[in-house]
Amino acid sequence: MGHVTVIDHPLVQHKLSHLRDVRTGPKEFRELVQELAMLLCYEATRDLPLTDVTVETPIGPAHAKELAGKKLGIVPILRAGLGMVDGLLSLIPAAKVGHIGLYRDPETLTPVDYYCKLPPDVQERDIIIVDPMLATGGSAVEAISLVKKAGCKSIKLVNLIAAPEGVRIVQEAHPDVDIFIAAIDSRLNEHGYIVPGLGDAGDRLYGTK
Repeated sequence: MGHVTVIDHPLVQHKLSHLRDVRTGPKEFRELVQELAMLLCYEATRDLPLTDVTVETPIGPAHAKELAGKKLGIVPILRAGLGMVDGLLSLIPAAKVGHIGLYRDPETLTPVDYYCKLPPDVQERDIIIVDPMLATGGSAVEAISLVKKAGCKSIKLVNLIAAPEGVRIVQEAHPDVDIFIAAIDSRLNEHGYIVPGLGDAGDRLYGTK
């Protein structure tokens, strides 16, 4: 079963509280999403392989470490996942970015995919799928399936807030995928929204309704 990591660092929890606040407008909301994505990325990349190097400091040679050249990719689930991309790229600027477009049918709450564009060498990369909310889990399951169909063997999922139902669905469908989240809330309501959550992440990112 994939491992679930809840990142309860004080900075994460502080920023998440402001993100939830109904008084937080789109500009601050976007900034907080990027900051939280960066903090979660820090944890999600903790196991990246390193290699030994020697660098010359102003004082002399130093034995040091650097990333071993593992190829990474970031795949946001449109549209809300776009708000997290720059936060991850600030830490891993060499990562390639793919996009998966999904929307949730308002009647059935099942995901419908309308766009998928992944790096051509996706099968050689460790992919991080990002979406602020893991609610029913349907979109995450579909996105992971699309990335796997493209040949990728190493996938992580990074979300800001999750419902227990969504976590369970992803674990059941993709037990090989680790999940990194800032908080697991209490439940889903009858409309498939996380309670207490933060509302619709896409609407709050872009000022739409």
